Amino acid sequence: MPYALVTGASKGIGRAIAISLAKRNYDLIIIARSKDLLEQLATELIDKYKVKVQYFSIDLALPDAAGVILNWCNQNNFTISILVNNAGYGMAGLFEKYTWEQHKEMMTVNMNMPLQMILCFLPMLKQQKQAYILNIISTTAYQPLPKMATYAASKSFMLSFTRAFQYEMRNTNVSVTAVSPGSTDTDFVKRAEMGPKALKNAGKFNMTAGAVAEIAVRSMFNKKVEVITGLSNKFGAFMAWLLPKRFIESTAAGFYD
Repeated sequence: MPYALVTGASKGIGRAIAISLAKRNYDLIIIARSKDLLEQLATELIDKYKVKVQYFSIDLALPDAAGVILNWCNQNNFTISILVNNAGYGMAGLFEKYTWEQHKEMMTVNMNMPLQMILCFLPMLKQQKQAYILNIISTTAYQPLPKMATYAASKSFMLSFTRAFQYEMRNTNVSVTAVSPGSTDTDFVKRAEMGPKALKNAGKFNMTAGAVAEIAVRSMFNKKVEVITGLSNKFGAFMAWLLPKRFIESTAAGFYD
């Protein structure tokens, strides 16, 4: 039976997506950096849902990570029918706060790696009766975001790519879905090094990782093209489109002051 492969599966939304798929009796390949957390999740899913779970620990910022994962799958005769590109992170603060290497590493994980995973696994996906690609993006894709400029731009890239790619795949067996969560109760804000005000503001609109995962998985199986989770997030994306860009940018920047 083909597997569902989930990147960034050790924590947060990725972990919740793995659980959601296991509830639906899908065997899983879970990918992340932390071997210990992957092993814990694998044991939990096997015991609770009686599914097969394989795990592979790798830093997705490595340039050849996608090829390494594909080779490992081929060596073990693992076939996948669902590819979930969930891994990603942000960095809060002025653009100049971070080195080029830090920006480049984040862009590699947020943009390069999902595209490489798709290129590597697309031939395998096309061999399945029905296959799915789910790209977890962000509501920041819908607007410029001062003090998280590179992160938001990387998500805008992924949203644009996903819509274009799903059109290319429209007459194939591969369904492509973009899901954009807003503020979610995960470790994202800690890794992004957000300040107290940003944390307080984010907490007002937080969704649980489980709620986001359920929306994402249902949307994928329903072959939705583009989904924003939560009514407040949908409203925010609409207002970002409707209102003057200068106003949106100044409002967004104030989120972090």
